Amino acid sequence: MSVKVVIAKTLAKIGGPVSKLGSGSGKSFAGIIFSKVAGIDAIQELSGELKIGSILLTGTNGKTTTTTLLIKLLSSDIEIRSSFESNTINAIAAALIQQKGDIGVFEYGIRNIKYGIPDTVQRVVNPVGVVYTTISPEHAQVAGVKNPFSEYYKAKELLSKDMNKGVIITNTDDPRTAFLGYKKRDDVKINYYGLEVDDITDFFDAQEIECPACGKILDYEKRFLNHRGVYSCECGFKRPEPNVKLTNAEFGSDKWLLTIEGNLFNYPNNHDISFSVELCVPPFGFHNIYNTLASITAYATFTPKIENIEATVEKVFNNLDMSFIPPGRFEVVRNGDKLIGLGQGDNGDAAKINALFMNQYIDGPLEFIYTTPEEDEEEIFEDHFEVIKALNPAHVIVVPGRKSIAKAEEYYNIIKEEYPDAEFYPLSYAEMAKRIQKLYELAVESEYDYVIMTGCGEEQAMWESIKQKLIKR
Repeated sequence: MSVKVVIAKTLAKIGGPVSKLGSGSGKSFAGIIFSKVAGIDAIQELSGELKIGSILLTGTNGKTTTTTLLIKLLSSDIEIRSSFESNTINAIAAALIQQKGDIGVFEYGIRNIKYGIPDTVQRVVNPVGVVYTTISPEHAQVAGVKNPFSEYYKAKELLSKDMNKGVIITNTDDPRTAFLGYKKRDDVKINYYGLEVDDITDFFDAQEIECPACGKILDYEKRFLNHRGVYSCECGFKRPEPNVKLTNAEFGSDKWLLTIEGNLFNYPNNHDISFSVELCVPPFGFHNIYNTLASITAYATFTPKIENIEATVEKVFNNLDMSFIPPGRFEVVRNGDKLIGLGQGDNGDAAKINALFMNQYIDGPLEFIYTTPEEDEEEIFEDHFEVIKALNPAHVIVVPGRKSIAKAEEYYNIIKEEYPDAEFYPLSYAEMAKRIQKLYELAVESEYDYVIMTGCGEEQAMWESIKQKLIKR
């Protein structure tokens, strides 16, 4: 290790106590110090300390939850270095400096190449694993600028494009992520995960999805959610067979029974393995089935203790409760006689997932409390409006989710054309405490037994505050 790197690590460790004041487990302050002193390229020396290597997790939705679950699984078998929520190269560096372990697990969200520097991250972290959840157009806006989806997609691809060893783990039901694996099949191993059941279907209007290989419209035999499903194209590209798959699901009101089977390549042992598990989990929503599959696939791919896979997976998931869901994420809570579903849904895909989750509970008239996007986010609103109409609520309430009250009122006026008795509450972003209190009151004072509250907002602070008020009432 070079003298500069030794000095940079020492200074970074001294700054460690300060870094613990930050949010998330990345705590990037130590990484900032290191990068300032030694330079970003020196992170390659930190990455080289890992005997197995690093795993990077990315996607449009599901990154944090999948990372959280993977940490639970892998840490049962091996000491790991990890970070989540703090999506920066400095957060990764901080974890490499401050923690111990032979493998790294790092969430890494990317919206564009300029800010996400995925090519740089791939080069200096040199991951042996990249995990893709899904890729949708909803997060293409950065710093108020709408970027082409092709650029957003390219940024995600760059995280694995130059890999020449290791494994890409990707969602086979999503043609966009599946194609990333398909293109790298001659360079690295690919472990796909997906659904092999008939009990999960999409109730939204089918959208035309372009083939990522040729640009023609994909033909769908079955849709699980939005652009996910069983698809093919006349050019020859089609859904790859999943290595890890959900083969059976029994959905109850208080628990779900899931059967998951796997046959995949294990990286530390350098050979194929098979496993089968029966899981009993809380009714945590269809989206978390995908997060479960992604985390189990990544765990089975990278654990050195393959003899532990079935026991560890069953132990972790059979003892799972809803606390594994990150703060602010969608949840359904009981409040007296009401069932209230609430949480962040700041893009079309997330809102659809929330609606599918809520739909399994609805057995009567529904009220939709909708928190709007910002200016220049009309595409997000259009997706949100489709979600509202798909649930066919008896009543709609519209509240600004971001800063612009004027834009929120524009969105409200569009909704009012479809729902004439819709109501609008011009709650100020600057007075967030008042907004939180009013949203809470609207939910608990609703005349309806089923209420969904979703859309845009402060991802953790707003939603979690409302949720805690509902739980404690």
